[in-house]
Amino acid sequence: MARPWEADPSARLVRRLGRSPRELGTTEDKDGCPDIWELDNGDIAVIGRDLTDVYRDHLPEDASIAADERLVVIPGRTLRAAGPDIADA
Repeated sequence: MARPWEADPSARLVRRLGRSPRELGTTEDKDGCPDIWELDNGDIAVIGRDLTDVYRDHLPEDASIAADERLVVIPGRTLRAAGPDIADA
């Protein structure tokens, strides 16, 4: 059965949402995770710590993680800094 939405692996990163990890103080030495990017097809890519195994058994009843999905955690300041770059945020 097809899903209503599928990630497009051919989509490219086009625009950082918010400020770089270095600007936010969430990385040392070089720009690394965590980060939020808009893709050329309008989807969003999030770079963060994979905590799928930690949260899988503690999800609310109406949330689930498919076998091909991961739950990633990013600092709140990373998402808040992206707010102005997200339409209708």
